[in-house]
Amino acid sequence: MDQRLDAASSRTRTVTWDDPLASAKAGAKLSGIEYLRAMANGTIPMPPLAALLGFDFDEVSEGRVVFSMMPGEHHYNPIGVVHGGVAATVLDSAMGCAVQSTQPRGRGYSTLELKVNLVRALTADSGRVHAIGTVIHVGRQTATAEGRLVDAKGKLYAHSTTTCILLDNKQD
Repeated sequence: MDQRLDAASSRTRTVTWDDPLASAKAGAKLSGIEYLRAMANGTIPMPPLAALLGFDFDEVSEGRVVFSMMPGEHHYNPIGVVHGGVAATVLDSAMGCAVQSTQPRGRGYSTLELKVNLVRALTADSGRVHAIGTVIHVGRQTATAEGRLVDAKGKLYAHSTTTCILLDNKQD
């Protein structure tokens, strides 16, 4: 017996991206905010993850980054809603980039800790959502940030916090 429900219900999604190492190398010559602005304006390509999940910049300022995405059924988990990992990923990206926006040339970050509270299910009917990352504190070795995932009317879908380690960029 064929386990597939209906072959006619199949969908296809094609994803293309640019070389992420070339983008990282170009970004290593810039301050964090310059690098993010170059990605936002298309001078430097976004990382492949952004193409895969379908998110893009709405705003880049020092200490604050906003991404937006349209949740779709290609993000669904087995119970028919957007997988919580998608929300966690876009929030991690917004918060991490908010931290990156505060870093001078030659400094980067990596997520040490991520906490996400999913407060409402995302679906393809939710409409465009915005992941807002805002820096709370930047020290010499670590930084913290908070994130909110909201729709156009401000309805909250998830909120999060992160701790990032600040690193010397090895790409110089």
